[in-house]
Amino acid sequence: MSHNIDPEQGMPSFINPSRNLNNEEKEAAYKQSIAEINAVLDGENNMIVKMATINCILKSHIPYAYWIGFYCLNDERLTVGPYQGTLGCIHIEIGKGVCGAVAADKQTKIVKDVHQLVEGEEHITCDPNSHSEIVVPVFDKENKLIAVFDVDSSVKESFDNTDQVYLEQIMKDQFEVDHLERQFKG
Repeated sequence: MSHNIDPEQGMPSFINPSRNLNNEEKEAAYKQSIAEINAVLDGENNMIVKMATINCILKSHIPYAYWIGFYCLNDERLTVGPYQGTLGCIHIEIGKGVCGAVAADKQTKIVKDVHQLVEGEEHITCDPNSHSEIVVPVFDKENKLIAVFDVDSSVKESFDNTDQVYLEQIMKDQFEVDHLERQFKG
């Protein structure tokens, strides 16, 4: 699959380059996102609908989100779920890369510069334009891992504790609920 590459930006033309926010702007963007996510998903139980909606709303408000999406636990590995951005990895083994490490230890990871990690073990390059990332584990009501939520930026050091706090809260509010309709075999 090929994309039209913007020669000035070095990335697909349908993707805007990342732009970091200061802490005040970041908090305002997350508060607006949460209000919209809660309004749109009120009463929704379908996991895929929730994931697609969260991606859309966060991508609209978080300008440093170059790639945003879910990898769902499916048959003991991560399988790409709903996302927005360039082509994502299709499958990721538990323990491999940042997403696989988060699935293994069930703790959020913030990476300031992904190019400082060991390729293939600590990081899997799906897109060379990604420079920093945050990966958040996603649990169901029984505290079982169902997915990881991955956000990449084309700028180094985009993610911090503010992102972690808000993203973990969004995942908890939307997926640790009664009657979640799962579409993957964990």
